[in-house]
Amino acid sequence: MTKIQIQVFLEFVLKNINKVVLNEGFYVILRVKWYFHMAKVTRILFKFKTAMVALAALTLVLNSSCFGDEPANCEADIESATLHVTDPEAVFYQMTDSFKLVMSTDTAIVFVVRGNADVTALSPTFILTPGATIIPASGSTHDFSAGPVSYTVTSQDGRWQRRYTVSVVPTSHEVADTTCYDFEFFELETANQHYYTWHNLLPDGSLGNDWATANEGYRLSMGSAGPMDYPTTPLLEAYDGSGVCLMTRDTGPFGRMANKRLAAGNMFLGTFDVRIAMSDHLHATRFGLPFTSRPDSFTGYYTFEPGDFVQDFYGNPIAGRVDSADVYAVFYRNHDADGNEVVLYGDNVLSSSQIVAVADLGYVEPTTQWKPWNVKFEYREAIDERLLANRGYSLAIVFSSSAAGGSFVGAIGSRLCVDKVRLICTHEE
Repeated sequence: MTKIQIQVFLEFVLKNINKVVLNEGFYVILRVKWYFHMAKVTRILFKFKTAMVALAALTLVLNSSCFGDEPANCEADIESATLHVTDPEAVFYQMTDSFKLVMSTDTAIVFVVRGNADVTALSPTFILTPGATIIPASGSTHDFSAGPVSYTVTSQDGRWQRRYTVSVVPTSHEVADTTCYDFEFFELETANQHYYTWHNLLPDGSLGNDWATANEGYRLSMGSAGPMDYPTTPLLEAYDGSGVCLMTRDTGPFGRMANKRLAAGNMFLGTFDVRIAMSDHLHATRFGLPFTSRPDSFTGYYTFEPGDFVQDFYGNPIAGRVDSADVYAVFYRNHDADGNEVVLYGDNVLSSSQIVAVADLGYVEPTTQWKPWNVKFEYREAIDERLLANRGYSLAIVFSSSAAGGSFVGAIGSRLCVDKVRLICTHEE
């Protein structure tokens, strides 16, 4: 047999390899008997029998469809999992968190959701390897608040099983935010324009009325005072733009007659009830407004100059005593255990059992130069995130030019100025 004949023979086999059929004894039979009239060809075929068997076997693997139906799949895997919900933005931090590509080595599938997400009725769906089945069924609804739910995947051929657990884990995602108070928005009160009031800038750009003062109470004793003679006035040149100036003032003859000889300059988050200012002045100041973030620290800038001497309730000088100011913030639960509304007053703003956290500057060092403060909130109990989201906490910020001014003790002329107040907060999404 010539080399050319051998080459032609091999080319024929390679071109027709898919037509090679193996019997149980693994003999190669080519339906090309016209080529076997030469004995030498037969001997060459014998020599190449092993190679032909290998080629034919490889062809069987690559072209198994030529020999009948494929065998049943033996794989029992979850390839991917998806958690469909009606409002994904309320449940997931990112939309991609609703889909999990499951590696072949994994048997625990974990979905991370927002801390306040409802996980009591969720229906994960799965993509399985071809022909596999899963119990409980894909898309069935389960309560994931009690922990992971177990699933069993069975292969198409029924011989193999694999167990998976699916967990939905509420996770708090803390987001930092800052509430700014710059005291740039103030005006004379609209009724009679006797004294100034302040507005805070709301997130939508409108102006709120969160700040209160006792200026209206001062008017009861000093009705002739000009707007800049009240205890709380604007400071046009502060640390940065406008600030607020608090000064302890003499209440005049009427105040002396009522044993309310001085009025400390004050400003606070809350409201002032002038109707009871003379009869129950400590309850006229209602400290705090609902707040939905967790305050971490309380910052700002101040100057403080104490007055010449401190006088007692009767107007007598207290030897050796120097006036002090108040700069603090209080975070508290605004309903009691019975569901009754709670507001803090002048007699319990630092002592109420409803208080959750306090940030108190403490000693306010006298200075004529703007000095920064940064005070961390000291927490007395853990925050209830659900209560926080439902406006169950209130925040009070309090400034006073005389710390004991609520008892009508202080130094006339004490002057506290504040500007660029910040609440550094976190909230959970």
